[in-house]
Amino acid sequence: MNYFYKKNVVIIGGGPTGLGTALMLAKRGWKEIIVIEKRPAADYYEPDKSFNYQIDGRGQKLTDLLNLTDKLADLSVPNTDFYLTLIKPDGTRKVTKLPIVDPERKTAYWLPRASFVQLFYEEIQKKWQGSIQVLFNTNCHEIKVIEDQLKVIAQDQKNQQLIFTPTLLVGGDGLNSIVLQTLHETEEKSNSFVMQMFPSPSSGLRYKVLTLPPQFPLSEEENDITKSTMAYAIRSIFKEKKKAISLGLLPFKNPNQPRTANIITYPNHQIWQLKTSEEVKQFLKTAFPQIPLEKIISEEEIARFTKSEGGKFPIPQFCSRVYKIWGEPDINKGTAVILLGDAVHCFPPDIGQGVNSALEDVYILQEILEETKDNLSEAFPIYQNQR
Repeated sequence: MNYFYKKNVVIIGGGPTGLGTALMLAKRGWKEIIVIEKRPAADYYEPDKSFNYQIDGRGQKLTDLLNLTDKLADLSVPNTDFYLTLIKPDGTRKVTKLPIVDPERKTAYWLPRASFVQLFYEEIQKKWQGSIQVLFNTNCHEIKVIEDQLKVIAQDQKNQQLIFTPTLLVGGDGLNSIVLQTLHETEEKSNSFVMQMFPSPSSGLRYKVLTLPPQFPLSEEENDITKSTMAYAIRSIFKEKKKAISLGLLPFKNPNQPRTANIITYPNHQIWQLKTSEEVKQFLKTAFPQIPLEKIISEEEIARFTKSEGGKFPIPQFCSRVYKIWGEPDINKGTAVILLGDAVHCFPPDIGQGVNSALEDVYILQEILEETKDNLSEAFPIYQNQR
């Protein structure tokens, strides 16, 4: 049986979850897929959100389905080649190859978040422009329930209002999801769309990111420079809990790409008390005497870093319901809504589950849509029970 509802999709969030879902649905024959993304471009660089992803076997279920795993590998550093250089305060170094816990597992790949999102976006541009439209610089600011369907109201960079009435609405918009918020507000007497939270030692840790030049010098010696495919842990001279810090750099494939150094601390660390660029500069110079910081970090980057509020590791959380259906979307007379990725389950990065869980969400949803011949009313309860 051919279902007429295989069209008219709105996806809130143009990260890996949203673009991955758009590609999966297009591959299944869905049309009129709109992705709403507030960032200005797929590869937009945000210094304090310059995450590195490790795409493991769970995430590769989706890249395999989309025939993108080989391209993923070309952009990445495999975990089989993951080497870490520890640089101690006195300048001594130790290189370690991280052990492979299970050699039977698929090779995992390290790459920057922006590179991974760009991989999905380029696939859309190459093969699916007739089915998928990605609206960058666009914010979803309201979702209204009108009788048996939803209206999605967004605003683009020209302040023009855009209104969509989708058959399928996908919440791929992360921890502070407007889709999740809307679902919660429609369930007045239920907490089924309220996140349940669980303790984690890393919850509440704060982080900032320093942007460093590619192949920056590690000492005053000629040609003593970083390698893009090498991970680094640079320890500070400080020992006290409120002053000790490390610069953590994960590997990149591209040698010409700026490096990012993560600084992760407890909330009461001294670095959050520093208010001027000069204070931050002096703190870092004192903390890391073993590297030539003045040759590495520009005055502009120090100023940006000083102004940045950084971020916090979230509490591990999930909500027990992942979908809701208005009307009869299977005959184009309603709207089905589903939550995927961080919008429904969120982890701090040290657990290392976020992006792979999200990609696996999309893959499992695809399997269930295949079983149910894209009947949303049948598929979504099965998906909820499985995930």
